Amino acid sequence: MTAAEQETTGLGNYFIANYPPFSAWKPNFLPDALAAVNRPPVPGTPLGLYLHIPFCRKRCKFCYFRVYTDKNARDVETYTDALVKEVELCSRLPIVGGRKLDYVYFGGGTPSYLSANQLRDLMQRLQAILPWDAAREVTFECEPGTLQQHKLQTLRELGVTRLSLGVENFKPEILQYNGRAHLEEEIHRAYGWARELGFSQINIDLIAGMVGEDWDNWKDCVRKTLTLAPDSVTIYQMELPYNTTFSKELQMVGEEAKPDATKVADWPTKREWVKYAFDQFCANGYEISSAYTVVKSTGNKRFVYRDALWHGADMFGTGVASFGHLNGVHVQNVDTWEAYIEKLAMGELPLGRALPVNDKQKLIREMILQLKTGHLERDYFQSKFGKDITREFEAGYKKLESEGWLRMKPNGVELTPAGLMQIDRHLPTFFEPEHASKRYT
Repeated sequence: MTAAEQETTGLGNYFIANYPPFSAWKPNFLPDALAAVNRPPVPGTPLGLYLHIPFCRKRCKFCYFRVYTDKNARDVETYTDALVKEVELCSRLPIVGGRKLDYVYFGGGTPSYLSANQLRDLMQRLQAILPWDAAREVTFECEPGTLQQHKLQTLRELGVTRLSLGVENFKPEILQYNGRAHLEEEIHRAYGWARELGFSQINIDLIAGMVGEDWDNWKDCVRKTLTLAPDSVTIYQMELPYNTTFSKELQMVGEEAKPDATKVADWPTKREWVKYAFDQFCANGYEISSAYTVVKSTGNKRFVYRDALWHGADMFGTGVASFGHLNGVHVQNVDTWEAYIEKLAMGELPLGRALPVNDKQKLIREMILQLKTGHLERDYFQSKFGKDITREFEAGYKKLESEGWLRMKPNGVELTPAGLMQIDRHLPTFFEPEHASKRYT
C-alpha cells in the first residue's frame, strides 16, 4: 500500500480498543471463559459493569454497533428482562468475590431511547442485584433528541454521575446526511437541563470528518462546544468499518465514483481538525487527557471506565454482542437478538466467543491502551508485570522514536504531538507476529 493510499479513509477499523485483535476470539475458547468466571478474582482487581442498550431512533450511516431501530415497547421489555437476568447470573459467579462495582457504563445504541419509566424500572432492578452505590462513576450515553427534563431527573436520582452527549456535529445538513436523529436546538436544550440538574460530569462527543464536513463548519462546531463549556470533550476521527451503511455504499459504487461532497475526509485532514480543536480547547482552560479527549483543567478529570479498562480491570459486558474481560479472558456475548434472548430464557450466560490472554499479551494490551494517554510509566509495568518495557519492546520504541512519533524518557515514554494524533496506526508495532497482519475485527 502506498503512502497516499494509507492516508485515504478506506474500509476497515482504525481505532484499536483491545488486544489481541477481535478476529482471534473464537467460540472454541468458551470453556476458558466459563472456567475464568468460576474462579475467585485476582486480589485488588476492580470490577465494572457495561450494559448495552441496543435501541436507536435511526441507524447512523457510520455506525458499526449492534443496534435495532424496529423494536416496539414490548420488545424493549423483553430485552430489559433478559438484561436483568444476565446481570443476575453474573452476580452469582465466584469471580465477583464480594467486590462492589467500581464503575458502571450504559452504552449503546441509545440508552436514552428508553422512557423515564423504563429506565427507572430497569435501574432499580439492576441495583437490587449489583448495587452501584459505591461506584466511583456511573456513565450514561445520551442522544440529545431523546432527552426530556424529567428523564434526566430520573437518571440523576438513580445515581448517574457522568453524562455523555452524542452531539457529533451541530450543522443540520451534516447531521441529517450522516443519519443522526437529533437537531441543534435539541443539543442546547438537553445540555441546559443537564447543567441545571447538577450532573457532576458532562461529556460531549464530536466526530472529525463526518461526510459533508469542511473547515468553516468544524471551527464553528468547536466554537459552539466551547460556549457550552462541558467538563470534557471526546473527539473521534471518522472511520469506515466494514459493516456500516457508508461502507456498503462505498463498496457498491467505488470511491472514485463518489462525488466529493459525499466522501470522508482523508486522515491528514481529520488529524488537522482534531489538532485545531485540541489547540482551541487548551487555549481555553482544558488539557489533553488522551488522543481523543480534553478535560477542564479545574474540573473532574477522571474517566474511571476508560482508565480502569486500560489498567486491566475486570468487566462484565452485558447485553447483545457486548465485550468484557474477566480473570484474564476476553469474552463477547452472542451477537444476535434471537440467540441472546434464547440463551437467557434457558438460564445460560449468553457467551458467544472468547480468548484467554497470557501474561505477555496482558502487558501488551495495557501498554498499547495506555499509550493513548500520550505517555507510559516504566515503573508501573515493572511493578505489575516484572518487565522493563523499554527493554522488552526496545526495537519498536526505537523505530517510533526515529520516525518522530515519541521520545524515550528516564522513566518511560512520551508521545510527540504528531504521534498522539495518530497513535492508533502505530500500535500494531507492538503486536505479536501472529497478530500483526490480522484483520482487527
